[in-house]
Amino acid sequence: MRTRMTIPASPSAAVYLATVHGASPPRGEPTRHAKDSIANSSGPLPPTTLTPWAAALATGCLLGLAASLVQAEEKPLWEVGVGVTSLIFPDYRGSDQSLNHVLPIPYIVYRGEFLKADRDGIRSIFFDNDNIEINLSAGASFPVDSKDNNARAGMPDLKPTVELGPALDAVLWRSAEPGMKLMLRMPVRAAFTVERSPEYIGWLFSPKLNLDIDNVGGMPGWTLGMFVSPLFGDRRFHDYYYSVAPAYATPTRPAFDARAGYGGTEFLAALWKRFATVWVGGFVRYDNLAGAAFVDSPLVRARGNFAGGIAVSWIFAESSERVEVKD
Repeated sequence: MRTRMTIPASPSAAVYLATVHGASPPRGEPTRHAKDSIANSSGPLPPTTLTPWAAALATGCLLGLAASLVQAEEKPLWEVGVGVTSLIFPDYRGSDQSLNHVLPIPYIVYRGEFLKADRDGIRSIFFDNDNIEINLSAGASFPVDSKDNNARAGMPDLKPTVELGPALDAVLWRSAEPGMKLMLRMPVRAAFTVERSPEYIGWLFSPKLNLDIDNVGGMPGWTLGMFVSPLFGDRRFHDYYYSVAPAYATPTRPAFDARAGYGGTEFLAALWKRFATVWVGGFVRYDNLAGAAFVDSPLVRARGNFAGGIAVSWIFAESSERVEVKD
């Protein structure tokens, strides 16, 4: 049995895995499902990567600039831990097959001036003030063995990919009292396959309207994060996942040429809490491809997918140096 392992870089990589594009997480000890349900039907659904090497993706990715002062508190410069996550994801966006995963995850948080690894992912900061941040964002997608996917049987496997590009994050609204923040995140990334001779496979744009609510429902320490993210890709990017070359066409899988444009919308909700030395969290994501430029591809067998997961991490070390962290 071949085993692949995903190692998200922070607890959010387990919760925000849904921000990752393309295929599902790597295969560990999966249980395969081929579902024919409302959630994974090929019929019309209302319009919609947590996606995961994190997972995660995740994803990512929620109006008026803040007029209040930015609240700050002192936290360790770095924290390190280890944990485990259980996930269920479709093979790729639009697939009607899914995989269950139980994976180890590291818990890594770093709050440096230029480099940060936190609930928003790993990124380099080029510009930062109270309401606007420009950074380098990254993402990833996972391999798909075509022999294990009915829609892609006989076609080339999907390689794992990495995505890199700039992102603009803007605070649109912040509550007068610490606890609620609405942000617009706008990453633009170029995608490349991960193999001996990497191939450029196009670009994608995935703006996210993101809302975080601390102490949600009167539960101290619990944070609810939600985002909605329409996705856009060029022809080359959509071609990689959804085109069917004439050589791979069959009576039930006609040739298809994917085009650039709208790629569906993701909706995600995540809930998490940091205890003294334990972090726990979970997420659920709905991905809707109704109206997507490639929705008529024979490789799209579900116009809507659900994904979800839970994670628990134990934090066993932290820096003695403290830094100010904005809310």
